[in-house]
Amino acid sequence: MQDRSGIETAQLARLRVLLGALLAGNRFYGPKLRQAGLSEEVPTLDAFRSSMPFTRKAELVEDQRRHPPYGSNLTYRLDRYTRFSRTSATTGKPMYWLDTPESWQWMLDNWDRVLAAAGVSSRDRVFFAFSFGPFLGFWTAFEAASQRGCLCIPGGGMSSLARLEAILENEVSVLCCTPTYALRLGEVAAEEGIDLSRGSVRTILVAGEPGGSIGATVAAIERLWPKGRVVDHHGMTETGPVSYGCPREPHRLHVMESAYIAEVIDPGGNRPVAPGEIGELVLTTLGRTGSPLLRYRTRDLVRPSRSQPGGCGGCELGLEGGILGRSDDMVVVRGVNLYPGAVEAVIRRCREVAEYRVEVDMRGSLCELKVQAEVSCGSVDRPKLERQLETELRSAFALRIPVSIVAAGTLPRPEFKANRWVRVGG
Repeated sequence: MQDRSGIETAQLARLRVLLGALLAGNRFYGPKLRQAGLSEEVPTLDAFRSSMPFTRKAELVEDQRRHPPYGSNLTYRLDRYTRFSRTSATTGKPMYWLDTPESWQWMLDNWDRVLAAAGVSSRDRVFFAFSFGPFLGFWTAFEAASQRGCLCIPGGGMSSLARLEAILENEVSVLCCTPTYALRLGEVAAEEGIDLSRGSVRTILVAGEPGGSIGATVAAIERLWPKGRVVDHHGMTETGPVSYGCPREPHRLHVMESAYIAEVIDPGGNRPVAPGEIGELVLTTLGRTGSPLLRYRTRDLVRPSRSQPGGCGGCELGLEGGILGRSDDMVVVRGVNLYPGAVEAVIRRCREVAEYRVEVDMRGSLCELKVQAEVSCGSVDRPKLERQLETELRSAFALRIPVSIVAAGTLPRPEFKANRWVRVGG
């Protein structure tokens, strides 16, 4: 494994190659680099960080509006591009993203690191429990596992029960899905009397939501899948696969710094945060030359690790607790900053809760929260569960958050990203 000096030397070499290509052909970044006084001879990473302005999502959306449909952040002629992806549009208008074969293979190589860290080998049978749409992660995960030699089984266009039957019939050993959908599959198995302990799933590779690094959510998934071990990962359509689950330390991600220059900055400003503090992850893609990002503010909130190297011996940036949430998801309730992942960590500790929903009421002068908790079975003492959840939320956040209990099967179970926080007014 490389030490920090080796990592940064390799990053600088890759950055210089990237900047040379962008100056030669990228209409979005070429002028920005010249205005910042940057060239392929940039002397240090610090010089790049101090001179290059941030890239924000709103700027990319506006560029695609002004230069439809793909924008001007393309380094080559359009006929070099062979892949189309689209963002999930969870925080606004979707963006389109194009990739050349070389950039696509760079992302597959990054995904291969995710699979290797999770212990996935060519002997594994991998089930992808989602419908394949225009979102990048589906396709890159599938193709990377195929290149690794795995038997890859697509689960698109199937009911949850049909997916469970396919998982058991094909002796699947690796399941790829969101944390929410891993829970849903486990629920359906229990409802249908399917014993998952007779299956072969030993690794549940999750992404798309913070749950994969939340201890209580991981425990809930692993109770439903007795042989399974949850492994987290994260990425974005704009950046590609970014991090892998630490092989030695649960609930910790590592950024692939061979592929990205990573920074963690104050969400409200631009100063770097200290290890252990919460900040916003900023990324520069070093190998996605056809459609790059330089100092992209991802809006992902993370806590950089205090320990270096980590327990696995690696020196790549560690993120304690994985992705904690998004800067645009945080709400302030009577002076307390609340992140969705922190609320989930409290609610998931109650085994009687199968699903939940948070209503954020912005109509008054003060923001208020209400929680709906769905019971896992009809025999639960509802008033007792309400009191328990309200007590635990008050203990965690020093806030009174009303809780109401709803019947089993009331709340939705999406196969893609769950939207549990619903804003009213504001």
